[in-house]
Amino acid sequence: MVKNILLVEDNPSDIALTLRAFEKGHISNPVVVAEDGREALDYLFCTGRYAGRTPNDNPALVLLDLKMPVMDGIEVLEHIRRNPATRRLPVVILTSSKEEQDIGRCYDLGVNSYIRKPVDFTQFVEAVKNLGLYWLVLNEPPPSQTTR
Repeated sequence: MVKNILLVEDNPSDIALTLRAFEKGHISNPVVVAEDGREALDYLFCTGRYAGRTPNDNPALVLLDLKMPVMDGIEVLEHIRRNPATRRLPVVILTSSKEEQDIGRCYDLGVNSYIRKPVDFTQFVEAVKNLGLYWLVLNEPPPSQTTR
C-alpha cells in the first residue's frame, strides 16, 4: 500500500516547488498539503475537516516547515511526539531557517532530520529525490501504533 506524504507548508510558491520537485524526482506517493500547523494536526488526529479519515492510516513521512501562521512547526512537532499514536512518525523539517536554536530545539523534540531548503531548484530537486529514496524506500518504518 502506497502511503501519503504530509507536506506542512504555508507558502504557495514553496508548495508548488516541492510538488514539482517530487514529480521531477519520480516520487509518486500521494501528497497531502496542510497549509498551517493546525490543519496538519487535524489531518494526523482525524479532527476538523479530516474527521472521517481512517485514524491508523498515518503518512509515511511528514515534511514540516517551521515558520507558519496559526501554529508553527515546533508546536506541531511537540504535538506529534507527545501522542503515542504519532510519536514514531518520521518527521523531517524542511525549512529555510538556519537558526541554531531552531535546529537544536527540533532535535531535542525528536525530529528525524533537519534540512534547509536549497535556493537553487536543481539542488532542491536532488534533495527531495534523496529524501524520497531514503524515507520512502530504504528506511525501515517503525511498527504501527494503534493507540489513539
